[in-house]
Amino acid sequence: MRVVVAPDSYKESLCAADVAAAIAEGVRQAAPEAEILSVPMADGGEGSLDAVLAATKGERRRAVVLDANGQPCEAAWGWLGNGTAFIEMAEAAGLERIPPAQRRPLRASTYGVGQLVLQALDAGARRIVLGLGGSATTDGGAGLFQALGGHLFDAEGGELPPGGGALHRLSKVDTNKLDGRLASVQFEIAVDVDNPLCGERGAAAIFGPQKGATPDDVAFLDKALAHFAAVCREASGRDEAGTPGTGAAGGLGFVIKSFFQAEFRPGVELIADLAELDQALRGARLVFTGEGRMDRQTLLGKTPAGVARHGRRQGATVIALAGSLGEGYEALYEVGVTAAFSVVPGPMELSQACHDAAALLRERARDCMLLWLAGQTGH
Repeated sequence: MRVVVAPDSYKESLCAADVAAAIAEGVRQAAPEAEILSVPMADGGEGSLDAVLAATKGERRRAVVLDANGQPCEAAWGWLGNGTAFIEMAEAAGLERIPPAQRRPLRASTYGVGQLVLQALDAGARRIVLGLGGSATTDGGAGLFQALGGHLFDAEGGELPPGGGALHRLSKVDTNKLDGRLASVQFEIAVDVDNPLCGERGAAAIFGPQKGATPDDVAFLDKALAHFAAVCREASGRDEAGTPGTGAAGGLGFVIKSFFQAEFRPGVELIADLAELDQALRGARLVFTGEGRMDRQTLLGKTPAGVARHGRRQGATVIALAGSLGEGYEALYEVGVTAAFSVVPGPMELSQACHDAAALLRERARDCMLLWLAGQTGH
């Protein structure tokens, strides 16, 4: 009997691989003879690098790059072999790297993400999978473009400084010195939102406030991004500002889509392909998935919904385990979840639940497995 364990992380508690290990242990307690396949998952945002490396047995590599504020930091990226690299943009330009008092929404840059791309190119990458999410930036990918050899000039011929706040001064985009290796690289961009670059649903309006942007900052950044998009359109011949997903991660995907070979894909689907989820699911009778909190929003590109869809196509029973179940979680039943449970047995402080998460997952997985087995045998 094959059981597939394919959860996301429990944020601020356990990474996806540790969640999978805890669930697998609980399943094994109830069914020692079961064939258990662990496939740590993610949706392309924070934690995706850990999940991909755990699922693919890829190699974690490290480099010193610039963070969103231009300070040196150590960032990890993944080499998956066969010319494929995985980069989680938050490793270099993540919001969690910057203390709240030091966040600079007008000056935050994706330059360090471009430096990670250069590391991948040096390793021989021909395919670069880029996970968006958790960014501190709203620069439309301008910093990445500059790190890769592109130039952004103002009217006096000077190079623009870092950050989305400078983009309103952009006069010319120069692609002549972009790294030549980029011409033979395919980018696959993992996104879990469909926001465009600009406007009321754009990068600045929707995501700027959580990065420290004031209402005035949001309006200024939105106009700057619109101007950036117009100048880029003249340089590239592509009009990507309205493309769904270009507003993710402060617009990082916009510049990649405008100047390079790139495809946007739902993050959970891209990670599922890298982790070979469908291969693991073949012949599986039971699937466990989950994440720290599940509610109606989980339907919008999150891991449990994606895994459930894959499991349903294989005819498997899908059990979703969450730290907490919020309003509307029942909507998951429409996409393939058979039953959803909270792992918390009763009132508990959040700090205690996070501390005990592995034990709670083991116990709930064991109980679910015992119940499922009883249903199969009729006892």
